[in-house]
Amino acid sequence: MGEEDQPKLFSNRWADAVGPGGDEPARDRCQCLDRRGEHSGKTVGFHPDRQDTSAPGWLRLLELIDEAAADGREVFKPLVELSPAERRQVVTLPRAVAKLTAVKHFVLYGSNLVRIPPEIGAMTSLEEFSPYTSHRLHWFPYEITRCRELRRSTVSTRALYGNFKYRPPFPPLRQADEWDPGVAEPRRWGAEAIRSCSVCDGPLEDGRLRQVWISRVVAADVLPLLVNACSAECVGALPAPAEGYVSVPHHGGPDVVQPSTRF
Repeated sequence: MGEEDQPKLFSNRWADAVGPGGDEPARDRCQCLDRRGEHSGKTVGFHPDRQDTSAPGWLRLLELIDEAAADGREVFKPLVELSPAERRQVVTLPRAVAKLTAVKHFVLYGSNLVRIPPEIGAMTSLEEFSPYTSHRLHWFPYEITRCRELRRSTVSTRALYGNFKYRPPFPPLRQADEWDPGVAEPRRWGAEAIRSCSVCDGPLEDGRLRQVWISRVVAADVLPLLVNACSAECVGALPAPAEGYVSVPHHGGPDVVQPSTRF
């Protein structure tokens, strides 16, 4: 057999990113998006899951974040330290990720996450973000654009709102006068709390919330970003969306006209 006939072996890039196995599932199934592209006139919504902050997985994640912040590590793979049951208990990240200012590569392979907190924008050294196969993660906070060093990403594109492969719809966004700053319902607002403006970082006051969607290039991917703005002026200050996506910031819903799919 000649050298050219030898079978090629490909290394598993994510072999060390997967936590221990077990009898329990590590994540929930998600059927939010119709991947056949048959979504005309359909409305999708945010995942309603609330984070149980007393769950063992959440408490262990807090410990791991403290450890990573203390030792200044550059690669952070917290889920490999959790059991399948514990990984399933984590549906968002703690605000404490803001302390991870030395982390350059953040690996969240196969997570059960449904949202990322805006505090990820404080990870100022972040160069690579890998939430690959996190199939319940359909969108990201606009604050991730504050990670100025972010150049590489690995995201499951087909799980994203508005992705170019089959253009699933975005959840419709509420009006500002419906927002109570003391209560943020994930099913309605995409978060359990909204504290500051995604654009200017100023405080959000009663009746001043302006939510819009915008698709932007972040590292290697075009991501659907949720903007929580304090004013129409901050919405107007947003940069242009990525080419080939909805050309203006929008409020989502089934009536938003998206470009045709690429496949």
